[in-house]
This record gives sequence, C-alpha cells and structure tokens, in this order.
Amino acid sequence: MPLPVPAARRPLHTRKVTCQGYFRDDGLWDIEGHITDEKHYPQDEGWRGVLQPGEYIHNMWIRLTVDETMTIRDVEAATDNAPYRICPDITPNFKRLIGLRIAGGFRRQARERLGGTQGCTHLVELLGPVGTTAYQTIHSSKAVELMRAHKAQQAAAKGEPVPGRRRPRAPEAHRPPYMIDTCHAWASDGEAVKQWAPLFYKGPDGEAVREDAAAKIRSRIAAYDAAAGD
Repeated sequence: MPLPVPAARRPLHTRKVTCQGYFRDDGLWDIEGHITDEKHYPQDEGWRGVLQPGEYIHNMWIRLTVDETMTIRDVEAATDNAPYRICPDITPNFKRLIGLRIAGGFRRQARERLGGTQGCTHLVELLGPVGTTAYQTIHSSKAVELMRAHKAQQAAAKGEPVPGRRRPRAPEAHRPPYMIDTCHAWASDGEAVKQWAPLFYKGPDGEAVREDAAAKIRSRIAAYDAAAGD
C-alpha cells in the first residue's frame, strides 16, 4: 500500500537515483548509476551563482563494466554539476574499483579505495544501488539466455562447437548468496532462503532442507554425466 496522506507541506529538496543494467554486444555488462539533487527554491551556490528551482546541485554518473562473474572490468565516472569546481577532479580515482567483485564486502572494499578525500561522497553512495542493480541484471533468466546466445554466436563465428550446458557444481562448491542475513526477508532461517537458497537455510528443519537440496543437485550431476556418456 502507498504511504498515508501526508500533512500539509511544501517541497524543498529532491534527490533522484536511477540505475540501469545493460547487456553489451561483447558479452559484458554495463551497470549505470545517475544521481541528481535539486532545490525547490533559489539558492546561492557561490561560483555557480544563484541556482533556480530545478537546476541541479549534483548531477553525477558512474558506469561499471562487469563480466558474468560480477568482476569489474572498467569504470567511468562523470560529474556534470557539483557545488565546487574541483569536484570533477576526483572522478579518475574510481578506476580503482577495477578488479573488485560485486559480492559480499563490495561496499567496504570500495570505501577502502575511495573513502574520505580519495573519492566523492555521492558517487561512493551510488555504488550501493549500482551493486544491487548489477545483481538484479545479471542473475536473471533473461541474462542467462542472452549470455548463452552470445557464446553460441561467438563459437559459430570461430567454427567451434556450440557450448552446451555446464556440468552442475557439487553442493559444496556453491557459495551463499550475498543477501543472506542482510535484511528481514533474507534471514538465513527464513522462508526466502529456504525456497531460493536451501543449501544455506538454517531454520529449525535446516538439516533436512539442506540434505534434500544437496541430493537434488547430486541427482542433476548424475543425469548430466549419464547424458554426456551416451
């Protein structure tokens, strides 16, 4: 349900954050974040003069290019509007993110490289929603479909056999999703983990659920091996 009807009020400030994920023709992914801040009244911004309502105080962008393992391969950052002339000077530092993997601990690692005077507060904040957008983009059935089609196209262009489905990983090779225990819905003893990540479920019936999930994986591995041997 939406929020209740508010009390009488007037708008003063609007911050907008937009994140989008794209599949590239070269098999990589672009995850872009855009953040803007604007006042609803005239404000003196010093060197920029008086900003009128709707003019951006902050207007900043970041693009992470990642591979299917969620490893950052390239970074571009841009500051089109900022309170100080020197704000755009720090954007090259965001190349320091190259090589990091968007997984548990990503934001901490980003702050280690870009915290304090080494980065921009707003662009570093933007990495949070950009990271979750990367996960939503790449971990989807459509993403798997696009990647398979890309690999098949690449193989055909080289005259190589079209790659088939990979052998399922053994249960012990699976890693827990980074979302576990990061919020109420993804509690390790909750229904979401039981349904979507049963190997890592820790509820009262956790042992039985984990054993059942592992048995299903081993069954898929056996079926794969049998088909490969035919």
